[in-house]
This record gives sequence, C-alpha cells and structure tokens, in this order.
Amino acid sequence: MAVLKAFKGIRPTKEYVKRVACRPYDVLDEKEARLEANGDPCSFYHVIKPEIDFPDGYNVYAPEIYKKGRENFEKMMADGVFKQDEKECLYIYSQTMNGRTQYGIVGCAAVDDYVNDIIKKHELTRPDKEEDRKNHVRVGNMNAEPVFFAYPHVPALDEMVASVVQAEPAYDLVTDDGIGHTFWVINDPDTIRQICELFAKVPFTYVADGHHRTAAAALVGKERRDANPHHTGKEEYNFFLAVHFPDNQLHIMDYNRVIKDLNGHSPDQLLEKLKDSFSIEDKGTSEYRPSRLHEFSMYLEGKWYALTAKPGTYNDHDPIGVLDVTILSERVLAPLFNIVDLRKDKRIDFVGGLRGLGELKRRVDSGNMKIAFALYPVTMKQLIDIADSGQIMPPKTTWFEPKLRSGLVIHSLD
Repeated sequence: MAVLKAFKGIRPTKEYVKRVACRPYDVLDEKEARLEANGDPCSFYHVIKPEIDFPDGYNVYAPEIYKKGRENFEKMMADGVFKQDEKECLYIYSQTMNGRTQYGIVGCAAVDDYVNDIIKKHELTRPDKEEDRKNHVRVGNMNAEPVFFAYPHVPALDEMVASVVQAEPAYDLVTDDGIGHTFWVINDPDTIRQICELFAKVPFTYVADGHHRTAAAALVGKERRDANPHHTGKEEYNFFLAVHFPDNQLHIMDYNRVIKDLNGHSPDQLLEKLKDSFSIEDKGTSEYRPSRLHEFSMYLEGKWYALTAKPGTYNDHDPIGVLDVTILSERVLAPLFNIVDLRKDKRIDFVGGLRGLGELKRRVDSGNMKIAFALYPVTMKQLIDIADSGQIMPPKTTWFEPKLRSGLVIHSLD
C-alpha cells in the first residue's frame, strides 16, 4: 500500500511567491528560461536551471552548474525569500485551466515504494537525464521540484480535500499563461493523520509526469541509505516530494508528430500506401481533429485528412496494441518513413496538444516539416493498464496539462 508522509516544507513567503514560481525544468530550454527569469534573482530557474547564470553554450552538466544552483538557493534562504515550516505538514495544490480544476495532495512518497514497484512507471528513462537530476538532488540536498503522481481516486479523500480548501489558501496566483495555482497548508495533526491513513489504502500510485525526477529522487535516497551505517528508515532521504492527484480529475492531451520529409515518396504515392492500413477521407483546408480512438488526422500539402485504422491493424485486448501511437509507429512511421527509434531519429519531432493543431500546420507550411499527424489522446485507463501490466509506453505518448509550478514547496533531505 502507498505511503504518504508529511514534511517540513520550505516555501516562499507570500510576497515573493509569484516571483519565485516557475515552470518545470524540462518544458523549456536554457534560452527560454533566461527570458522568463528576466534577471529576477528570486526566480526559481536560478535553482533548477542554474545554467542561466553562465554564458551561452556552457556545459550544463559541469559540476559548477549544480554548485551554483545550491548557492542560489542558499542566498534566497538568507534573503528571506524562503522559510521552512516549523511543523510537518501536508499541502493541497489546485490548478485551474479552461474552467477545470484538479486538486493534488502534496506530501512525500517513499523510496521503498519506488523500489518495490508500488509506484508504477510507464516510460523508460534516459541515463544522461537521470544522472543530471540526481546531481541536482545530491548537491542541492533537496527535492527542489515535485513529481506528478496519479492515484485511484478515493471518495473519502476527496471529501477531506474539499473540506481543507474551504479555508484561506497560503497562495493564490494566476500565472502568465492564465492558469490558476492555489496552495493550502495542512498543519493540524489529526487531519494529517486521517489523510495519511486513507492514503495507505491506495494500492498503487502512478508516475503521470516526471519519470526522470522520480528515478533521481528515489535513487539518491537509496544511495544515502546504502552509505549510512546507522540507517533507520525514518531519515528524510527515504522520502521524496510528490503531488498526488486522483485519476478521475486528470486530463491527458494529445501528443502529435511532425516529420521532415516523405522518405522519397511523392504525396500521391504516400496516400496510396496509407490505404493499406487506413480508410482515408479528404477534409479540405479546415483543421481536423481526431474524434475517437483509432482515428488520426494528417496534414499534407495544405490539406487535412482523416485516417481511420482498418480492423486488424490494432489489438484492443492488448494494453500496448490498443494505443494509437503503436498503430502509427507500426503502420506508418517504420514502414513508410523508416523511423524506428523515436527517441533518437532527428527527422521526427513532437508537439504537445496544448499548442493546438495550428502549430502542426505552421510547422508544415513553413517548410521546416513536410507532414504532420495528430492523434486522439491517451486515456488515464490506458496509462494505468500499461503500468499495471509492467509494460512501457512508446516514447512521447502522454502530455499532461497543466504542468506543476516549481518553487511552491521544497523538501530537504536532512
């Protein structure tokens, strides 16, 4: 059963929170982070992307990068930007986008739950990215950014959360992208105990977003454990920072593909070959979005097409075989475009659904890309089925929005 633990969060004071809060490290590059920080020494990018304090092109994996992140955080603490809560707390973090609100319980997950597969994963991690995040945790001695977990919803927990959020929040801000972020502190021991006891009935939790951060946090905790001859299991390094959302509140967006060339085919040849696996309907110049599973939209030479996968091209009884990303890879990308390794092939790129179909059209019309495919979004049930089966989703399958803001609360490993 899953562990949820209260902790003494390190949080920005109310006057600084809007200046501190920033997007996660992995949704923007160094140049974008530098622009968003805009020279503000309180921006949390100085902690999670400290390369913005170095010249362009500096090695982002250099030891001095991680050291600088720690120094920047220590200066913020010294300047009163952050303070640590005196008592162990849980927190509620809500996000509102397009009129829809999701409520997450902020607390520590257990390293043991990661090791024992109580925390379920559905993606592979890249060793270089994993090591980078581990170095941030090691040198910073903290979980600076939370990971985004889902759990099978529990009505009694929903009721407790609904009661907590009647109180005055610690923070209530709307970020530049129009998303609302509201944060409550739970410091009443009885309420904390009740929430943790209810959470202990949850059989598994699921990494929704942040596989590299999850792996890094858990593996550094395991390193600390192995290096401590007096280890008891109660040390803070046995736990790491997570926001746990009930699965019925989460929304996965489409994750689409754009390709640089037609692999030697003419447009007419490509359309003819696609007929082997798909029924094709010309939708003209108006944007067309897939309306159901096993339907795709394709943008080619100024036109949108609806592609419906033919029976026999998918397996609805297999957690991987049912996925539209599997159909696209096996019936289109590999045989027609010779794109086999989605992680490494430079001819393909990926566009999150938040950018809309207009971004696919723009990329193709610009000449930068030749063709685009839009997919119907994966469901939470599909994600959970794959994680429960022990299988791994194909790369670039899920896109969660809204993203968690970093800097609202930090977990120290001491």
